[in-house]
Amino acid sequence: NSGAKKVIVSAPCKGAINIVFGVNEKILKSSDQIISAASCTTNCLVPMVKVLDDNFGIERGFMTTIHSYTNDQRLLDNSHKDLRRARSAPSSMIPTTTGTTKSLGNVIPKLKGKVEGISIRVPTPNVSLVEFVFSSNNSLSVEKINNSFSKASKSELKNILSTNNDQLVSSDFNHDPHSAIVDLSLTKVIDSKMAKVSAWYDNEWGFANRMCDLAVYSGKLK
Repeated sequence: NSGAKKVIVSAPCKGAINIVFGVNEKILKSSDQIISAASCTTNCLVPMVKVLDDNFGIERGFMTTIHSYTNDQRLLDNSHKDLRRARSAPSSMIPTTTGTTKSLGNVIPKLKGKVEGISIRVPTPNVSLVEFVFSSNNSLSVEKINNSFSKASKSELKNILSTNNDQLVSSDFNHDPHSAIVDLSLTKVIDSKMAKVSAWYDNEWGFANRMCDLAVYSGKLK
């Protein structure tokens, strides 16, 4: 109350309102002082999930983020409260936890408890990939799913979500400002009821862009 008028936290934060810019920033009020921008992975997953749930309805889902290593890990085997994160980041694929699905439930309450997830930290310095598998009671097809993402990328989620249909790899998405770049070539469907979608994201630069968007937006509230 006697310092900064507003604080935006680049991680999930107890007692803070959770905002994924492009999805639910309109619930912000000028009186909100501590704002959580969730996380880079949440900012990738939530726009994807919103498109899928709005168009098809999500019954349940599971997310895997194949995530570049971060400064919470160790370059060489060392100490850490998470024994797996204590292992050398450039030398191993490291399964670990993620708070993304909990944050998802805070942003889209009707999906609370319906989506779980895991993070696999890999020996790359930047850019990550979300793989989201979900089931729906409605009929699914690769064409329908990809069309829904293409439409959203040109309308309500423009500048937040984009699509890619080229044979690219993670390093091609360095400095991409979008929260999620859905790789249409990787969409798969089984028996019209279960599907997998994939999205790249620059977990540093892309998320930093959303932090800036959120700061500008919250600063204009009256």
